[in-house]
Amino acid sequence: IALKFTLREIAARVGGDIAGNPDLVITGVSEIQNSAPGTITFMGNMQYKKYISDTTASAIFVSDPDHLSGKNGIIVENPQLAIAKTLRLFHPEPEVNKTVRKGANIHPDSKIGENVMIGSGAIIENDAIIGRESWIGSNVYIGPDVIIGEHCRLYPNVTVYREVEIGNRVIIHSGTVIGCDGFGFVPGENIHEKIPQTGNVVIGDDVEIGSNTAIDRATIGSTKIGDMTKIDNLVHIGHNVNIGKGCLITAQVGIAGSVTIGSYCTFGGQAGVVPHVTIGDKSTFAAKSGVTKSMAGGKIYAGYPAREIRDHHKREVLIAEISRMRQKLDQLLNARKED
Repeated sequence: IALKFTLREIAARVGGDIAGNPDLVITGVSEIQNSAPGTITFMGNMQYKKYISDTTASAIFVSDPDHLSGKNGIIVENPQLAIAKTLRLFHPEPEVNKTVRKGANIHPDSKIGENVMIGSGAIIENDAIIGRESWIGSNVYIGPDVIIGEHCRLYPNVTVYREVEIGNRVIIHSGTVIGCDGFGFVPGENIHEKIPQTGNVVIGDDVEIGSNTAIDRATIGSTKIGDMTKIDNLVHIGHNVNIGKGCLITAQVGIAGSVTIGSYCTFGGQAGVVPHVTIGDKSTFAAKSGVTKSMAGGKIYAGYPAREIRDHHKREVLIAEISRMRQKLDQLLNARKED
């Protein structure tokens, strides 16, 4: 069934002010540069302002009414957040058939809550607990003594090792492994002695973990992921790492063992953190940053080794100046040789 909402209804949902016709009917969402009549779009970045005059979308989310140039729209503080809420309005979560499908293997000593969907090929081991309204995809493995909260969604081929604890409303995408052994070995002359990994992983509420990510269990104690933290695809989190609330960790980040990360930190793609360091709250690391020591919170860092971004930029400028000076010196030496 095609969904339709008036501009007034959308504005009420996102908490915005209407500019133009409040009874305008909106039938979907489109990109501002690839728009379609009847849709609503957004300008979340000034670089897209050039598309406003030519867009065929019927309405636009903007933060400044002057950007509308007479078009219909909704003025909000954060257009990107408004479009996210609107997408959810037009694309609500599909209803899931709350049943255990044929081919699932569920241990009789496990505890399955009300209205849980378990897909074909899923394995639920002994003493595992799955909260109500959760969704376990096909071929998911849930190990012994695992606890999964309510309203969770584990996509196909997720693996959860023994004794992992997962909070409520957690989303884990396909191919991810939670609770595998940490990389712990004692180097010897002829053999690397494996250190038993006896701890677990504890994941808070409202966490989302992307595809093909690995979160190692603790050697002793727990590897912890705080509430509301969002982890992208292809991330590795080592044993005994402790991540606070509301962090954003993007693709191909690697965090070595026994790192403590504060709340509301952000890591750009391919950033790396060495073991046994502490990172303060609200730290931001640019892509490919290399964290080699403990860092204070509330700052932006970049480079390898990571340093405050203003210092990083100064060094980059200095290196460029040295390169130009070297070129000029080479020119002078060559000219002198010719003379």
